[in-house]
Amino acid sequence: MLILFAASVNIIAAVPEATETPATKTSPAQSVTSPSPEATISSAVENSVVKVFSTASYPDVYRPWSKQAPTEVTASGVVIAEKRILTNAHVVLYASQIQIQANQAGDKISASIEAVAPGIDLALLRLDDEKFFDSHRPLSQAKALPEIKDAVMVYGYPTGGTSLSITKGIVSRIEFTQFNTSVSGLRIQIDAAINPGNSGGPVVVDDKMIGVAFSHLGGAENIGYIIPSEEIDLFLADIADGHYDGKPAMYDDFQTLENPALRSFLRLDKSVQGVVVHRPYSTDPNYSLKEWDVITKIGDASVDDQGMIKLGPNLRVRFAYYAQKVAKDGKVPLTIVRSGKEMHIELATLRKRQLVVPELEGTYPSYFVYGPLVFANATAEFTAGFTKLPPNSKTTNVFLLMGFVGNPLITRSGDKPAFPDERLVVVSSPLFPHKLSQGYSNPTTQVVKTVNGIAIRNLVHLVEVLRDLKDDFVRFEFNIRGGETLVFPRADMVAATDQILTDNGVRAQGTPDVLKTWSVKPAQ
Repeated sequence: MLILFAASVNIIAAVPEATETPATKTSPAQSVTSPSPEATISSAVENSVVKVFSTASYPDVYRPWSKQAPTEVTASGVVIAEKRILTNAHVVLYASQIQIQANQAGDKISASIEAVAPGIDLALLRLDDEKFFDSHRPLSQAKALPEIKDAVMVYGYPTGGTSLSITKGIVSRIEFTQFNTSVSGLRIQIDAAINPGNSGGPVVVDDKMIGVAFSHLGGAENIGYIIPSEEIDLFLADIADGHYDGKPAMYDDFQTLENPALRSFLRLDKSVQGVVVHRPYSTDPNYSLKEWDVITKIGDASVDDQGMIKLGPNLRVRFAYYAQKVAKDGKVPLTIVRSGKEMHIELATLRKRQLVVPELEGTYPSYFVYGPLVFANATAEFTAGFTKLPPNSKTTNVFLLMGFVGNPLITRSGDKPAFPDERLVVVSSPLFPHKLSQGYSNPTTQVVKTVNGIAIRNLVHLVEVLRDLKDDFVRFEFNIRGGETLVFPRADMVAATDQILTDNGVRAQGTPDVLKTWSVKPAQ
């Protein structure tokens, strides 16, 4: 996993090939590492870098009626065109107060979020006092990707000091990879030191910004990652209409075409190179891709047998990257081989991947209290408590057990909904103490399968079913092997709820979206 840095807060992104380890110690302010004479410090760049102060109240997904205690976060940002500040989304998500401070300045200026894209980890800030921009000019962005071994400089405010820190290094790697479950993007690896607080700070080549720092590989020395200017440009173009939609993307599953037996099975000519469609995103008969199709080109770029395309003499990336380059009107042109015949198709792209266990993306979880039970829609943040754990930990064993008993939080993680409004409904918290729950085991993390035999589609549907029940008893069946079915007197559950809320300091029985359904009179 990648460790995303925002001062004292480590936010973990679900990106492969990384391990969670403590951050390295911060170098002194204005320190320079990794000798690179081609990179020089620029006063113009220094003048465009700001320190970001954020006070965030993060959700408590295991006590969804409350929030975590406010957390003070510091990070970095950079002035860009149109009097705006660019930083990372993880720096300002859930912030109740945001301020910025210029290099060598003694005052702070209040800011607000203009746009945020949690998936690609970018955010745009507006200042309350725009006079700041009279003396702090925007930093120019590079128009093209850097070359491997280009000398870079990282500007920002890592922990360990209060003044601007500058580190040197080179571009080590450029790749198209997952930022999280639903979003992939270009990522540039550099060997300049990136530490907590560097998030959102510019990375510069020849006084032009090639991207912003956002993460560091735990357990490794001087492996940092930046979001390149190309991704920033896509973000800025997307929000031009005042709304962030997401990047055009392909969510089909693919496999390489390297195995000789696979090539023979598909009866492919030796000249055919490409990537095999393993599982199309949709099984709809009208969907453009089918199982066993071989994608040989995306746009005019040839796909090799490892599913890569060439962007230059020394750079290959996953072919899916090109979708965001060539998509037009929501479609991407592909050349495929199907049943031995070459075909040209247009594949509809998606701006957002639908997931049965989605991410909160800056929102707070919905919940509903019914008697001693607390229900919530399952989220990636909820399951993260079980998946981001050190090996051999006690909770890791719980995670393995959840998979063994078939808990959908584990078995369906990453799945798209089976029908349009499907969401997993989970018991988010231990049973509140009450005589109604006497003798029952703790059902926390269990997914609701049925209520009185009615299959549950999502949290609002659960509330609707409970509201309309007229049976003497209410039965909750959970979607695991070997679990209990909880049976309660229905009238007693309704009557006890208010007192349970009062006894446990819960201000509301649920969030407004579900209480709106609960308050509607049952259909007669």
